[in-house]
Amino acid sequence: MSSLLTNSTAMTALQTLRSVSSQLSSTQTRISTGQRVSTASDNAAYWSIATSMRADNAALSAVSDSLGLSAATVDTEYTALTAVVGDKTGGLTKLQSLLVEAKTAGIDRSKIQADITQIQQQMKSTADAATFNGVNWLSTTASTPATVDLVSSYSRVQSTPTTGAITLTVSSYSLFTASTSGILDTQTTSGVSVANMTITSLTDAASDQTTLDGYIAQVTAAINSAASAAADLGAVKNRISTNTEFVKTLMDSVDRGIGQLVDADMNQESTRLAALQVQQQLGVQALSIANNSSQSILSLFR
Repeated sequence: MSSLLTNSTAMTALQTLRSVSSQLSSTQTRISTGQRVSTASDNAAYWSIATSMRADNAALSAVSDSLGLSAATVDTEYTALTAVVGDKTGGLTKLQSLLVEAKTAGIDRSKIQADITQIQQQMKSTADAATFNGVNWLSTTASTPATVDLVSSYSRVQSTPTTGAITLTVSSYSLFTASTSGILDTQTTSGVSVANMTITSLTDAASDQTTLDGYIAQVTAAINSAASAAADLGAVKNRISTNTEFVKTLMDSVDRGIGQLVDADMNQESTRLAALQVQQQLGVQALSIANNSSQSILSLFR
C-alpha cells in the first residue's frame, strides 16, 4: 500500500543512518583519543581497572622519585665516609700511619701532631659537609632522628596498599654526635677520642709508648667501624639502584597492561572508519530515494 502519511521505507533508511552515524561517532572518538575505553560508559569494568592501575602507576612514579632522592642522600654520606676512612694521603688511614711513625725513638712528635691536627680538622669538616637536602647522618644533632625510612616500593593487593621501606639506623654511620658517641668523638675513660687526641707531650718513655699503642688501637677500631659503615651504605646504594630499575620496569609493565585493556587497535579502527563512511553515504542515498518515492503518488492523481 502506498501511503502519504507513513513512509516505512524512509523510516527504515533513517534508522539505519542513525545507527551508522552513532557507530561512526564512536569510531572517530577512538581514533582521536587512541582508546577504545576512554569513559566508564564504554566499558565500566575495564575503565575501573585501568583507572586503578593508573593510580598505582602514579604511586610507583612517586616511589621512583623518592628512590632518586634517597640515592643522592646515601651517595653523599657514602662519599664522605670513604673520604674519612681515607688512604695513605689522608683520613684515618693516614692518621694511623702517623701514630705508628710517632713511636720512633727520638722523633719530633710536635711536627707529627701538626699533621694529625690537620687530619682531625679535615675529618670534622668532611662530616659536617656531608649534607644533602638538609640531611646529615655523619655529624648529627639532638634533633636528628634515630632511624630513617627510605621508601623503596609500593604494591596493592585488591584494595589494600602496601609501602615498603629501607630502614637505616643513623648511629651506625655517625662520626660526630651531640652526645659525643660517634665513631670519631667517643672518648675513653681518660677523655681521649680520635677527634681530639694529641701526642705533642709524649716522649720515648715506656708509659708514653703504651699510650701511643692505645691511640693506634683506638684509630684502628675507628677505621674498622667507618669502613663497616661505608660498606653498609654501599650495599644500600646497590639495593636502591636495583629497586629503581625494578620500579621503572614495573611501571612500563603496568602501562602495557593498561594499554591491553583500553587502547584502540588503530588498524581495525581505520578499516571500520572507511566501511562506516561508505555505509553513511549509502544510508543518505537510500533515505533520499525513500523520500522521493512519495512523489510517485502524485502521478495517481493526474
